[in-house]
This record gives sequence, structure tokens and C-alpha cells, in this order.
Amino acid sequence: MTTPLSTDGACFGRVAVVTGAGRGLGAEYARRLARAGAAVVVNDLGVGLDGEADGTTPADEVVAEIRAAGGQAVASGHDVSSWKEAEQLVELAVDTFGDLDILVNNAGVLRDRTITRMTEAEWDSVIRVHLKGTFATTHHAANHWRERHAKHPERVGRLINTTSVSGLFGNVGQANYSAAKAGIAAMTIVASLELGRYGVTANCVSPGAATRMTATLGGDPDDPTRSPGFPAAVVEWLASRHSDGVTGRVFLTSGKRLSVAEGWEHGTPARPSEDLTELDATLRDLLATARPNADMRG
Repeated sequence: MTTPLSTDGACFGRVAVVTGAGRGLGAEYARRLARAGAAVVVNDLGVGLDGEADGTTPADEVVAEIRAAGGQAVASGHDVSSWKEAEQLVELAVDTFGDLDILVNNAGVLRDRTITRMTEAEWDSVIRVHLKGTFATTHHAANHWRERHAKHPERVGRLINTTSVSGLFGNVGQANYSAAKAGIAAMTIVASLELGRYGVTANCVSPGAATRMTATLGGDPDDPTRSPGFPAAVVEWLASRHSDGVTGRVFLTSGKRLSVAEGWEHGTPARPSEDLTELDATLRDLLATARPNADMRG
């Protein structure tokens, strides 16, 4: 086993799994955590944006890069949307490095189409990878953390999920992706409520960076404010002990802006009514004073 890249990094001595880590943001997360001293399981199927195999092995390339720099890493080709393979992914981390401290759920695919044109298969594939894939790995990691806490209550865990401005604010042509990402944000809040008893925090990042997924949206991929390094720094902070006590939050992070999302909340209350005329007047008054929904820019 090679020497960690950093013996005084924020994640020294910890073990991380990063899904979808062969390219883009996931690869940057894996590199950043390795530089911070973590041993990293680099999970990636080697598929295109549509989820179809493209014959590449990007996870192996990231692992080779981390090892060449003196870090510890192992590649995983497990399909996170498979219940059994998600379990095997967690087991790989434990069997290889002795534990699992950090789970970063980043894997995803795109099948963009308007609601009237979207097929059942396009809906199912995106929900399966994003929403089920996030839940499957979280379920098996949570069981590991529960069992570990009974023996080592001093150990802490970190669950870091990935949402999107499409999920938080909506976007045309992405009903499947937006629904999955909104579900992940909500599920993260539930995880924060359930896993705290095991010493685990659960948070979500909504990253903005130039990746394969954002290429179709335009913009200059070389714009320094679109560097994946900005979201990766937030992921490292959340993975480290610096974030002790922070749980159930959604962080919007890019090179242009960093903020903590403020979710749905009750607006001004009014007296309920079963009378349609009275209800119409009341609802119109409420709508006149309610803040409009935020757009993709927040």
C-alpha cells in the first residue's frame, strides 16, 4: 500500500468512495480527497452521458494518476443503480482500506427531453442512476456506519450527495433529471435526521463547473470561474472534520458564487375556507404577496 499524499491533510487516514469519479467533477473530487490524505475508491462504469458503455476505463486512469502522486486509490466498476453492486462497492472500500468514512454520490446520466416527448425508458434510466443509485449506496454505507458506531462511537462519517440547480429550481427539458435531483436533496435532509445518531453528517452540493454534462449549455469551458476545483474544495471541507456539526444543508458552489440554499418554507398564512368565492379571494391575496419561485440563477 502506497504512502498517502498528505500526512497532515484535512482527510488524512480516512477512506472515501466517490461515484462517477472517472471524469469531470467526480475525478476532481477523487484527486482532491487523495491530496488531502484520504484513500479513495474511484467508482465509474465508463459510460457516455446517456449511460451507455463507451469502451473507456476512466476510473483506472484516475487511480493511476493518484498513485503516481503517492496517494492511495483503487478502481471500481460497480453499477451504483444495482442494489447488490452498491453493496459490493461499500465492501470494496472496507476490504481494501479497512473502513469507509466518506461517501460522495456523484454518478449520473442525462436523457433530456420535454415531457411530451420523453419516453418511459428515458425517465427510468435517469431516475435509476441518480435517485436509486444515491439511495442504494447510502443504504449500504449507512448500515456499515451503524455497525461501526456500536464498536467505535468516536468515528465519524460523511455523506455528500449531489443535487443541481435543475432540481432546486427546475429546467425545461429535464423533468427526469430535475425530479431525481430534487429527490436527492430531500433524501439528504432525511439522512441527516436519521444518521446523526451514528456520528454521520449528510449534506448536498449543487456544483457549477464545465463538464461533459454542461457542454450542451454553452459557455466558455476555459472560463476559470467554471473550474471543478471550486466545488471540489467544498466537498473536501464537507468530508473533513472542519464541517463537524453541519448537516442537512445544500451548498450551491461554483467559481462565481458560493451560498447555502434556503429551501421551501411557509409563506404568509391565511384563514382556510371551504367556500370557493372566499377561497379565491384569499388565495389571490396570498399570491400577490408571495415571493416568486427562484429561477436557475437562484
